[in-house]
Amino acid sequence: MGTRWNIGTTSLLLLLAFVAGVSAQSYFDVTKYGAVADGKTDISQALLKAWSLACSSAISSRVVVPAGTYALGQVTLEGPCKAPINLVVKGNIRAPVDTSKFKAQAGWIALQYLDRFTLSGNGVFDGQGTAVWGKQCHRSKYCHQLPISLRFNFITNSIVKDITSKDSKQFHMNVLGCRNLTFVQVTISAAGDSPNTDGIHIGRSSQINIIQSTIQTGDDCISIGDGSEQISVEKVKCGPGHGISVGSLGLYPREAPVIGVRVNNCTLTDTTNGVRVKTWPDSPQGTATGLHFENLIMNNVENPILIDQEYCPYNQCKLKIPSRVKISDLVFKNIQGTTSTQVAVKLICSKGFPCQKVEVGNINLKYTGPGGPAISQCKNVEPTLWGMQMPRTCAEAI
Repeated sequence: MGTRWNIGTTSLLLLLAFVAGVSAQSYFDVTKYGAVADGKTDISQALLKAWSLACSSAISSRVVVPAGTYALGQVTLEGPCKAPINLVVKGNIRAPVDTSKFKAQAGWIALQYLDRFTLSGNGVFDGQGTAVWGKQCHRSKYCHQLPISLRFNFITNSIVKDITSKDSKQFHMNVLGCRNLTFVQVTISAAGDSPNTDGIHIGRSSQINIIQSTIQTGDDCISIGDGSEQISVEKVKCGPGHGISVGSLGLYPREAPVIGVRVNNCTLTDTTNGVRVKTWPDSPQGTATGLHFENLIMNNVENPILIDQEYCPYNQCKLKIPSRVKISDLVFKNIQGTTSTQVAVKLICSKGFPCQKVEVGNINLKYTGPGGPAISQCKNVEPTLWGMQMPRTCAEAI
């Protein structure tokens, strides 16, 4: 009996020792590899070392940036990794102010070629954009030369949760070539007049979910580019910013179709647009279909409901040549609140390819300014109407 107990005890101790060893191997703290939380010393090499070890681990691993303030230069964290990997950022990570030595188009932090990846930890990615904002983006290429804070490239079956992106120099987050990637409880913040600071831009990706997040920025809270499929935006608070946009589409040749976008149960406050679809005139052929905007609250929003197939922000377009992007299966329903522009519903479709299968139902938008009640404007579209219509949608064509 005693012998059996001793063997069992020994086996248990060996098992615990093995588990402890595995746990130690699966946890990679960047401070163990030279990272210093002084806000000045670049931790790039420490982070890359910890990442390399974790990525090569045969078991699930964590790379941890503990609480504190860290300086970080341009880095690329890539796979494929041998097992699931979690980057846990608990501290405040600051980008350098001077990014003149950054590789072009690479972004500040690039995460790529990963499967079963998690980014979490309640930490902050501070792009320090306030130090470089101020030039007019549409007058030069300046803003496009600035780095995107977080690039997610070719990532599958992964999640980004409980992190903050603050004051990005350009876009906060860019999603390219990803599949089944979810953003949940993400916070994005920048000044309402910060240039070209889209919150999350999605392109050529599928099954992207943005849930229970707050986005306050100077450009689109969420922008959905070509090749996006099965995109879901749920319980997002947007504003200030330019709203939630599909597009702009049709600027480049051979753009891939946009198929299946659902924006549901979101609140937009003090934005320059609500929900919109925008395409360039004189565009190559393209398609956007299955776009559903439902159960939305607008608080003092300009242009709450907008289709703009004459999108030409700098008046340098051939407006007489219609957009060739075909928009179909588009639904706006259960949208209420207040509009700061008298035109609350504006559906401007292409003369060459009028919008098809557009449905508008249960709209209740009150104009808060002078000059009468809210109105609508429509062009090259004959929507199906039902339920409340405040304002009366397409009462007069323009």
